[in-house]
Amino acid sequence: MKKVITDLDVMGKKILMRVDFNVPMKDGKITDENRIVQALPSIKYVLENGGKAIVFSHLGKVKTEEDLEKRNIEPVALRLSELLEKPVKFINATRGKELEKAILEMKDGEIVMFQNTRYEDLDGKKESKNDAELGKYWASLGDLFVNDAFGTAHRAHASNVGIAENIGVGKTAAGFLMEKEIKFIGGVVSNPTRPLIAILGGAKVSDKIGVIENLLEKADKVLVGGAMMFTFLKAQGKKTGLSLVEEDKIELAKMLLEKGKGKLILPIDTVIAKEFKNDAEFRTVSVDEIPEDSMGLDIGKATIELFEKEIAGAKTVIWNGPMGVFEMSNFAKGTIGVCESIAHLKEATTIIGGGDSAAAAIQLGFSEKFTHISTGGGASLEYLEGKILPGIDFISSK
Repeated sequence: MKKVITDLDVMGKKILMRVDFNVPMKDGKITDENRIVQALPSIKYVLENGGKAIVFSHLGKVKTEEDLEKRNIEPVALRLSELLEKPVKFINATRGKELEKAILEMKDGEIVMFQNTRYEDLDGKKESKNDAELGKYWASLGDLFVNDAFGTAHRAHASNVGIAENIGVGKTAAGFLMEKEIKFIGGVVSNPTRPLIAILGGAKVSDKIGVIENLLEKADKVLVGGAMMFTFLKAQGKKTGLSLVEEDKIELAKMLLEKGKGKLILPIDTVIAKEFKNDAEFRTVSVDEIPEDSMGLDIGKATIELFEKEIAGAKTVIWNGPMGVFEMSNFAKGTIGVCESIAHLKEATTIIGGGDSAAAAIQLGFSEKFTHISTGGGASLEYLEGKILPGIDFISSK
């Protein structure tokens, strides 16, 4: 069991808080603030219990001088201040006298946020290569460390692992968001309530090989949709027309089909079009009748019904990846159908493993219907593979 924020005595202490504020931005404006909102409970807990919150995050990649302006995290600090309804002192630096002075002058219940941790990557990838000196320096700025950034838990960076290694034994804890990710996604991997149904979509088998292999061992059924279904269909000897197929993964798909006999369930029909665009003419055909001049862009009605039947008795459902090109309304019905089937389950733990499926559920207005929507794309995939994530591994045990 990992320590959580409530296991720490934060009163009067300087609390280093690694959050995931890697939010999408356009022209300096935040276009989706979900990750900021998700971090609020942990930050509020520190402030309301008399701690001093020193908050930091990365924002995109910083490789050039131009990136410094594009990846400035100050607009996030301003939005955080509005959401907390209290001042957030922003320091436009990642180290140095100004930052140290601001932290030294903090009163209990105050919050300081410093600049994008990836600014340190401009000079030799110090943050993302877990530079020993940087991790030690950041650790020296606080008394305790709360890691609430699940989105970067699969990476050993100076701002997560580096601080945890240097701050001292027993002084690192998971924030509330990280605690939820460990409970729900970690729970699926270690001890799910059965039947466990996994639904996997998205474009490529190659992105999800480890997840498919691990879930074939853990889950009672694995339902496959999205463009990756065509690699499996081709592995079965079916004609796939112009559909997206990873030719170099066909042998692997054959192996997975063999391994998953009776467990791995593929679509029985698909929505096809001759062009990859929303206003293209489309129709639904059996997966045995895909014409040479067409591509599959969604699962069909019969597959939605088949998947609904499989999902119906589940006690745990994990979903990662859309069923079709959900950004185009004519090819979103499969994703909507699966979303509805999961959302209408009673007394089941329903989890979305980040990425495009999380975006789809939120966009379609189903976010409240799920037990947990992961904030991590790559991190949730690696966690579902059963990998040890360094950002979680280095959190102190109870």
